[in-house]
Order: sequence, then C-alpha cells, then structure tokens
Amino acid sequence: MTALPLTLDDIADQRAYERERDSFRQAVISHKKLRRVTVGPVVTLTFESRMTMRFQVQEMARAERMTTDEQIQRELDVYNRLLPAPGELSATLFLELTTEEGLRTWLPRLVGVERSVVLEIGEGPTRHVVRSVPEEEHETQLTREEVTSAVHYVRFPFTPAEVAAFEAGPVTLLIDHTGYPDGSPGVVLSDATRAELSRDLAGE
Repeated sequence: MTALPLTLDDIADQRAYERERDSFRQAVISHKKLRRVTVGPVVTLTFESRMTMRFQVQEMARAERMTTDEQIQRELDVYNRLLPAPGELSATLFLELTTEEGLRTWLPRLVGVERSVVLEIGEGPTRHVVRSVPEEEHETQLTREEVTSAVHYVRFPFTPAEVAAFEAGPVTLLIDHTGYPDGSPGVVLSDATRAELSRDLAGE
C-alpha cells in the first residue's frame, strides 16, 4: 500500500493553478532541496512525496492542457504509483547527461544502475544495508540489456529495525555499480534530510 493517494480533489483546475503556481513552485523547490542527493558526477536521486507528485501532475496537466477528470485521473494513476508506502522510500533516479558524448559514455556503462543504489545505515556490526528496487510498472519500460535509461523510479523497502536505525543515523547513500566507481564511498545524508525522509518512513 502506498501513502494516501492523490485524488481529483487535490488537483486544481487550470485557472486556479495559475493563481497559485508561482508560490507552489517555490514551495516545491524548497521542499526538494532536502530530498535531492547527488552522488558522483552524473547520478542524482530525488526522494518523492505527495507534494512532488502533485506538482508533477499539475505541471503535466498544464503543459498538455488537460481539462477532463478522465485525463487527470490517468496521470494520477501513473504518479500515485511513485508515492512511498509507510516503511519505504521512493525516489526518481536521474542520470544528469546533457551532451551526446555523455549519453554515449554513461548509458551503456550504467546498465543495472536502478538496482545499485544503497543506503548504509548506522556503523560497525549493527550497520544495515537497504538496496534500491525498481518500481515494477516502469521497470519493463525502462530496463534494457545493452543501454540504460536516463531516468529510473526506485523504492527502498525497510524493516522496522532499519527504520529505527535510519532515524538514529548516520546514513550514507552510495552507488555500488562496477561501472560507477565515483559513486562510492557515497554521500552522508544531512540531519535535516534524514529527518525529512524519516517522516516518509513513518507514513506522515
């Protein structure tokens, strides 16, 4: 079960959204600052929430000029799948590639990266390791044998003991893919980011 799903009532119509869009965009930008983590030269993860998913739906509806409930509901069905359930984190993994050379270099090299993101929680003999799992509905569309996608959707399922350890910290996010040595030893999450993501794990 995911977090409380977004419904049609959560999505403002176009005129109402235009009135709130600037302030909402600023709120989302601020919200994402604690949820966006870059590891190495090209991998960035953004941990998703109801706010980030509502923003995606509102912007998609705006760009595509969606006006009917049926159109909006189709988008909700897609994005609600990316909401984290209590006891898990959900993230969008981006390969930040802006040149043809970068695409040719990294996309073949990082096949399987969606299963190579690791959260190391705690230290010493009590250390926990939580590994990314591709989001099922998108995996069949995005996974290839010879070249990967620049965007992946992943989850991190936790046990209750791992949730408690995450809250206590420290937590390091790393990429253990053999083609991405720059992803290790990883990035230690700030206390503020860890507190923010702990609320996701608690289902808040």
